[in-house]
Amino acid sequence: MNFEINESLRELDQQVLESCQESFERIDRVLDSTTQKVLRAFIENRVSAAEMGGSTGYGYGDAARDRLDRVFASAVGAQDAICRPQFMSGTHALTVALFGMLRKGDLLLSATGAPYDTLQPVVSGGDGFGSLKEYGVRYETIPLLPDGSCNLEQLRRRAPEASVIYIQRSRGYDSSRRAFGRAEMEPVIRAAREANPSAAIMVDNCYGEFCEPEEPCAYGADLIVGSLIKNPGGGIAETGGYIAGASWAVERCAHRLTAPGTGREIGCWPAGYRSFYLGLFLAPQTTASALKTGVYASCLMEKLGYRVSPAPQQPRCDITTAIDFGDREKLIAFVQAIQAYSPVDSFALPEPWEMPGYDSQVIMAVGVFTSGFSLVFSCDAPVREPYTAYLQGGL
Repeated sequence: MNFEINESLRELDQQVLESCQESFERIDRVLDSTTQKVLRAFIENRVSAAEMGGSTGYGYGDAARDRLDRVFASAVGAQDAICRPQFMSGTHALTVALFGMLRKGDLLLSATGAPYDTLQPVVSGGDGFGSLKEYGVRYETIPLLPDGSCNLEQLRRRAPEASVIYIQRSRGYDSSRRAFGRAEMEPVIRAAREANPSAAIMVDNCYGEFCEPEEPCAYGADLIVGSLIKNPGGGIAETGGYIAGASWAVERCAHRLTAPGTGREIGCWPAGYRSFYLGLFLAPQTTASALKTGVYASCLMEKLGYRVSPAPQQPRCDITTAIDFGDREKLIAFVQAIQAYSPVDSFALPEPWEMPGYDSQVIMAVGVFTSGFSLVFSCDAPVREPYTAYLQGGL
């Protein structure tokens, strides 16, 4: 039995699909490029079915793990990568990278405004849990300009003192700013490099992988960092994250992930790496699917009278669509509806709760096969003005 959808909505659906075709074709052109790149990475690194099994103990000589690192680096255009199930989230991978790159007295400079909510305690927390601040690392934020772009003038003034210059690709829980793609990031990276050639430039790449033909390493970033339960896991990987970029920088981070002196040489995964290889192989296609869902949702909700970002015809740099409801109850009802039409836990009723790492209540629809897998189809929101839902994924 099909879902009961009234005729006016079916007519609107057809109008929306017709208006999305130009955007869908643009996404397919990117998909063609990213698919070839990933397939080439598998072929050139001689991936073998025999190497997809797991390892135990220390994981010394784990060929599948080490080859996955090389395949991932090739796929994102980096010199090197650590792509591991031991990363528990994107925030964890970012934390490892920051602690790997920064030392006492160093300055971490965020070029794109305040970072995502869960990273705030990492950089500036004072609760005794071991933030960068407690280890003597200084932190400054350069606020974005009113149009959502980076303040390059202020960046050039402050960059000479920085050891790490940080760029956040996705909007986070801020519907007033846009996601940053190559057009926005490349001038920031160029300005930072000119002002301080010795600073490491690090990009929080979460939600943005394979949305464009090239990743930020191709235009100057020293490190890109993200989660495998977002785009690069392809809806398949059950956990994990990655740090990729310049070999010297990745090596420093590897010794923070495990222990100084052992670095990337240890770390077992008894369950095997098949889901990580398969997820990466599928990632361009699944990301394209998520982007198309975002375009469709943006067009549909705009026609229904809501403010959306990005706009329906605007090129996309990540898989997130922000929808401003302006009303607490409408926001909650929308998120609950997403849950009700999800393949897993459709019977559950999401409610706002005090989620660790956030400064306000959060409501989440996560009717997916792997907890937290944004790429499949999810919706979450901080329950605060302007009551904005962040819709992600769509496989």
